Amino acid sequence: MACTLLRRLACLALLALAGCTHSDFRPDYPRVASTVLPVPADAPLAAYATRVTAGHGSDSGLRLISDSNDALLARIALANRAVHSLDLQYYMFHSDATGGLLAQRLLAAADRGVRVRLLLDDLHVAGKDKLLRVLDGHRNIEIRLFNPFLERNASMWGMGKQFAGDFSRLNRRMHNKAMIADGAMAVVGGRNIGDEYFDASEGVNFRDLDVLTVGPVVAQIGQMFDRYWNSEQSYPIGAFHHDTPGPEKLEELRKDMDAHARQFSQGSYAHSLVARVGDLAHEVPGTEWAWGPTTYLADDPDKSNPQADSAGLNMAPQIRAWMDGAQHRLTLISPYFVPGPKGVAYLQGMRERGVAVDVLTNSLASTDAGNVYVAYASYRVALLKSGVQLFELKPDAGRGRHGSHFFGSSSGGNSLHAKAIVVDEEHAFVGSMNLDPRSVHLNTEDGVIVDSHALAQALLAIFADATKPNHAYQVLLDDKDRVYWQGKEPGQPMVRYDTAPQTSWWRRFKVNAGGLLPIESLL
Repeated sequence: MACTLLRRLACLALLALAGCTHSDFRPDYPRVASTVLPVPADAPLAAYATRVTAGHGSDSGLRLISDSNDALLARIALANRAVHSLDLQYYMFHSDATGGLLAQRLLAAADRGVRVRLLLDDLHVAGKDKLLRVLDGHRNIEIRLFNPFLERNASMWGMGKQFAGDFSRLNRRMHNKAMIADGAMAVVGGRNIGDEYFDASEGVNFRDLDVLTVGPVVAQIGQMFDRYWNSEQSYPIGAFHHDTPGPEKLEELRKDMDAHARQFSQGSYAHSLVARVGDLAHEVPGTEWAWGPTTYLADDPDKSNPQADSAGLNMAPQIRAWMDGAQHRLTLISPYFVPGPKGVAYLQGMRERGVAVDVLTNSLASTDAGNVYVAYASYRVALLKSGVQLFELKPDAGRGRHGSHFFGSSSGGNSLHAKAIVVDEEHAFVGSMNLDPRSVHLNTEDGVIVDSHALAQALLAIFADATKPNHAYQVLLDDKDRVYWQGKEPGQPMVRYDTAPQTSWWRRFKVNAGGLLPIESLL
């Protein structure tokens, strides 16, 4: 009786919160459809794409971007070399040092006549869109928001009451990440736009992966961008404001961005970029690309509509069918790894078929999502008993003398953010999709699958480096099925840990207490 009363009171409270919400949306605001522009063959990027793909038939070319500095440089290079169009789709686009620099290059491109379309998920934009609105005032820039909050209030109260009244919709976010230049080259992967994704943060930096693509797959990426851009879930940013920034505001922003770029260029981070040969859009020969049949996968934008029939909207079944083909080895890299009972059974089935299964995820010390970690921890024993190998990244893993560029050169901490899968050392996936319930059922995701021994080997080399004992803890079971961790420091003996390494009792207590909440389906 008391529980029923409490539930009813909670429902009334949620309804009261929802009733406090007002809408800033202007239903009369025009929403004009647009598509990828045809690009003349003599445009620099298009001409290069034609030359480098010659002789490769229907195969696409991919270059793995594991170095965070190169990831920023690739995007800047594409923005600088585009002459007709730039299409960007991101979950987050911060207004920090690197985000500001890329925004400045987008504005410069628009000034020379390039059409710029920027599609952003609204979770991190609502109530913080002043600069974006000014950019949107440029005649060659259009910004749209995906699955927007109707009230532009970024406070906890403003966001909270909207979630209370429209949770099933607002809980579904656009997690896709893509940038297309002149319809000729594109970047797809796990990185958002912000300092922590480009090794420029003084705190924790995310270790991530992208691919730069050329060839037929770029058209697939562009077609899906158009579907999102013109979908019912995408709205012009101007549709949520009744005032329009004047041209003087754009001129002020242009001057501020130019000053920011000059200041940025004088810093040590920029100097390290200049010192590196990192322009990944430079006209390197085709031999430096990994070639193979490539498919771009993305969830349908209607996946964000809780009322839509989910059949055929989700790319996860295609990933599952592709993984089913593993005969010898399955390698998984996922920062947020919550397999659930079905995922555990699936990986157990792989082991029973003799397929080796290796997983790299975050440790409790390196993760930025303790609730996800504790959900993953509940499946460790079953996975380990079946023979799955589990590795958890250390927060202080650093690049060795002969190691990969995956760990960057910053002195800050590390957190895994890369999402990649390798099947049988011949086939690879790189994208935005985590192996957790949120990516599978709630958020929209994207990525590329390629049949390429070269790219698969490059990913496996990163996995091998990242799972060395000085970079990651291996998770093991003792003879009483108790979990323990094993790792070492360079030149030191192996050390066993019976509690999550490099964490305090308070950190462990907090995440374990949070694990009591029935929220796994939301993670």
